Amino acid sequence: MNRTTKDYALITLKGIAMGAADVIPGVSGGTIAFISGIYEELINSIKSVNIHSLKLLFSGKFADFWKAINGNFLISLFAGIAISIISLAKGLKYLLDHHPILVWSFFFGLVVASAVYVAKTITKWNLVSILAGIAGIIIAYSITIISPVEANTTYWFIFISGAIAICAMILPGISGSFILVLMGMYKFILESVSDFKITVILTFLSGAVIGIVSFSNVLSWLVKEIPQHDHCLVVRFYDWLAK
Repeated sequence: MNRTTKDYALITLKGIAMGAADVIPGVSGGTIAFISGIYEELINSIKSVNIHSLKLLFSGKFADFWKAINGNFLISLFAGIAISIISLAKGLKYLLDHHPILVWSFFFGLVVASAVYVAKTITKWNLVSILAGIAGIIIAYSITIISPVEANTTYWFIFISGAIAICAMILPGISGSFILVLMGMYKFILESVSDFKITVILTFLSGAVIGIVSFSNVLSWLVKEIPQHDHCLVVRFYDWLAK
């Protein structure tokens, strides 16, 4: 796909929006990617980081490797995500320490708004979609009443936290940051990013890379298996279930 500098600047802006969503518990970066129309390209690009593309890299075929993984798209998007997370970390930490009620109220509003938007994209309401919606509500509510655990700051758990959180972050409707809250790691990771604790950040990112590359294969398979008659992934998923 031939893109101009303006196109990549727009992708970076979408990355900034995704990063902001990923920092906020209750809002998913995957939802932003879905809304902005780059979700399937993101999943397929991440999936392309595999044995075949790595062989190109290690054999010195850097240009072929970059093309195989859709590198310009990924670097533009992840640059935006990084800019957003780094710039928001300190401010959000301050707000959580001094104005927690207002912050969590704002998060709740964002969750409701994103739920309404996704609901509007469902054009076919049948028994399966209604039951799936009810099941989703029950699961979502069950997650909210789980008591957060105490933070475990050992490196192996930081690694696991990164792998689990990134899988939730890339799924539309599931907040990776909220999963970190339940794991007791949200404030610790936020403070680590704010204070530039390199070892913690690198450990968390290592887990995230392993998690997202592995999980992207599952998501890519779902995207291919679900019929392509509708541009909305959620609608296609419900239609696929209904068959």
